[in-house]
Amino acid sequence: MKFRMAENSLFAILLRSSWWISFAIAAFVIGLSLMALPPQYSIYGAAGSLPFLVITAIVGVRTLRAPGATRIAATEQAVRAMSWAEFSAALEEAFRQDGFTIARSTGGDIDLEMSKGWKRVVVSAKRWKVARTGVEPLRAAHAALEAREAHECLYVTVGEVTDVARKYAADHRIRLVEAGELARLLPRAGRGPGRPVAASRG
Repeated sequence: MKFRMAENSLFAILLRSSWWISFAIAAFVIGLSLMALPPQYSIYGAAGSLPFLVITAIVGVRTLRAPGATRIAATEQAVRAMSWAEFSAALEEAFRQDGFTIARSTGGDIDLEMSKGWKRVVVSAKRWKVARTGVEPLRAAHAALEAREAHECLYVTVGEVTDVARKYAADHRIRLVEAGELARLLPRAGRGPGRPVAASRG
């Protein structure tokens, strides 16, 4: 059985949104409970704000850890200069440090097959330098995801992604890994001379 949060569920949308949106919802729930319920019961109503406060904390931590524009630009420049052998090795090490078990794929549209616990993920990364990504390569990635019965596909690119392609990705369990996330995955990329590789998180 595949366990995953629906892409368009409230919590999934909030996890992709700014932290203050979840905080505002939590504050609204608390305020409504205080106004609408007797004092002895208001605490139970306010407990409904806890999931939104948890999401606020998760998104807030992500925001604080997110790389800045300068680092993202440096990472993009660095990975564009890498060969496929260097880039794929750096990705493998980064995902391995994130706790994934990894195997290289011989399939044309999938480059890595990964697992972490119950979750199976496929990665399409070989077109990372393409200037503009449309729907067609994402269709191929989704077909490979379905064939392997994976839970999610990561599509890696530092180029532009069309609006239509973004919508297709959101609707088909494809997560776009762009320059911002690559700056997190490969924190030493673009920081001085030498081969950009994933830094140890252990």
